[in-house]
Amino acid sequence: MIAAGLLVYAGLLLAAAAPALARARWPDRAPRLAVAAWFAVTGSATSSVVLGGLALLVPTVRVSADLSRLLAACVMALRAQYAHPGGAAAAGAGAVLAVAVTARVTWCVAATLASTARARRRHRFQLRLAGRPDPGLGALLIDHHEPAAWCLPGQGTPAVLTTAAVAALDTAQLAAVLAHERAHQRGRHHLLVALAGAPEAAFPRVPAFRHAHQQVARLTELLADDSAAAASHRLTVAEALLALGAPAPAAALGAGGPTAAARIRRLIAAPAPLSRAAAAAVTLTVTALLVVPLALLAGPAAAAVGQNYCLRPHPATAAHVASRVW
Repeated sequence: MIAAGLLVYAGLLLAAAAPALARARWPDRAPRLAVAAWFAVTGSATSSVVLGGLALLVPTVRVSADLSRLLAACVMALRAQYAHPGGAAAAGAGAVLAVAVTARVTWCVAATLASTARARRRHRFQLRLAGRPDPGLGALLIDHHEPAAWCLPGQGTPAVLTTAAVAALDTAQLAAVLAHERAHQRGRHHLLVALAGAPEAAFPRVPAFRHAHQQVARLTELLADDSAAAASHRLTVAEALLALGAPAPAAALGAGGPTAAARIRRLIAAPAPLSRAAAAAVTLTVTALLVVPLALLAGPAAAAVGQNYCLRPHPATAAHVASRVW
């Protein structure tokens, strides 16, 4: 049964693929691909559940009388391909499942984006009151005894540095930290982290969604580290991270925080990037994760259309039916 296959596929992604991706070592060597892989796993799992619910509906779909006479054999072939023993009860459950999951995820995406936008507006207001611009650095300075650096989304929005950070870092390290924060802004990493957190907010008891949110947040920091290292030097970025102990505010992304120690070790070790063959394999796998649910749902329809039952009608007949329908 198509619906069962889609639901099993979603379960395998959440129960097996997500933990395997969390344990893998290659994401540190290709963080951009790893972000795509996490979105592919969670997005494909969610869409598989929705498409599974829709597959349960297909055998009960009704069409207009004129169209059903024209396509009677084709409709029967389609229903036969998607047939399941559940009948109307299973179709109703499928409709509820598809609508509930779609509505829940959509609501949580909108609510997550709205809440983060409100938090950032409050934070910007506080920065206007407490901060002072430093034209030389192109940043906003905040009087604070802990060295910290962070940024809010938006090209042209200045990064934020505490006075303790300016005192603790030399010129090269400050440039590396600012390059890190600007990489967050250019890459729209705030949006990536917010979108990764929406499925966790929708289904907080699913560990895969929690891991995806955590990993996307970590990987965006690796992307910013790599961008800063390209502009200066890996060891300079590592030294700057070592001096920044304080985490960023909740509405922002910052160079410091709880992942800094592991990121410093990565910068010092300088792992080699993935080979072209390995990167191509990961890309193909990510693409397959996204295509499989659509292939499972559309496969029976394609088989039915390929049968002789679903022949193209004569143009005159099609025009007559179209005029009757409209």
